[in-house]
Amino acid sequence: MEHVHERPTIRIKRIYEPPSPDDGARILVDRLWPRGLTKGRAAIDEWMKEVAPSPQLRDWFGHKPERFAEFVRAYKRELAEDPARIALVARLRDMASRHNVTLLYAAKDPACNHAAVLLQHIGALTEPEDET
Repeated sequence: MEHVHERPTIRIKRIYEPPSPDDGARILVDRLWPRGLTKGRAAIDEWMKEVAPSPQLRDWFGHKPERFAEFVRAYKRELAEDPARIALVARLRDMASRHNVTLLYAAKDPACNHAAVLLQHIGALTEPEDET
């Protein structure tokens, strides 16, 4: 039987969920440390707070679903125009090309949060490989 080599994945996960062996590199992408969580329990490999939305954008959004569409546009603009964020996104893409990466966030809503936007942004920059 031929061994199928799985491609590394990049995904998001709420930091309050327990770590899993298939998480790979666990990267916290929030600007603020998650409430009530010890560093040991977080089990992160790295904290990339600079890739998070600016404090002004985060405060304006306030996790209000009715503001999410405009938040997405503004955060994608920050990701595309800020040199520090561009470099971090490139680093995340490089990491994900070699092993699993899990982007960790603290927000309660699994769909309307910046980690979901970041994941989509990274995916949009990744060229699809030929699946022949």
